[in-house]
Amino acid sequence: MQIERRSFVSRTLKSLLAMGAVLAIGLPACAQTAGKDYTVIEPAQPTDNPAKIEVTEFFSYGCPHCSDFNPLVSAWAAKLPADVTFKKVPVSFNSYFAMLAPMSYALESTGQLARLDGEVFKAIHERGIKLENEKTRAEWVASMGVDARKFDEAYKSFGVMSKVKRAEQMTQLYRVRGVPALAVDGKYLVTGKDFNDTLAIADKLIAKARAEKAKK
Repeated sequence: MQIERRSFVSRTLKSLLAMGAVLAIGLPACAQTAGKDYTVIEPAQPTDNPAKIEVTEFFSYGCPHCSDFNPLVSAWAAKLPADVTFKKVPVSFNSYFAMLAPMSYALESTGQLARLDGEVFKAIHERGIKLENEKTRAEWVASMGVDARKFDEAYKSFGVMSKVKRAEQMTQLYRVRGVPALAVDGKYLVTGKDFNDTLAIADKLIAKARAEKAKK
């Protein structure tokens, strides 16, 4: 009987271990934990296109960490599935960041954002160019083959200023406390340990948001 009991216990342990293995296989998709890997944005914020999963990067051209993150997040964003959109929102945490906040929207307005987004970071953090200064900014823009007058008009335009104000509102509503920061679908703010962890958690939250949309 003892032999049979040991055999039963052995079989039971094997079954439990097997069940654990099955559960572990499904774990990565839901391994992110609220309060640890992300915070819930309350209330959830509307996105530009409810049919898509929207990923938002909050950043500043003046932030050295954003500069380091930019090549990684740009490469990651370029490979996102068709049901996911990616947009960048400049923050205005301080006067320096606020002076640079219109830069991305002015580049977007003049059709130069895709080409010069990374170059802005390089100009500031590698070459020490003070793009918050109007004269220096105009000289740099011209050196990059952009019409400086048209760019300056866009930089100071009502449309760009309105987008900057909206960006400030979003920063507050999303409760962004530091940059770079990623938010997923207006619901989740990623709190990764490092850049790679942040992107890995964002991938899982995209899957979570996709499953939530499928249930509706």
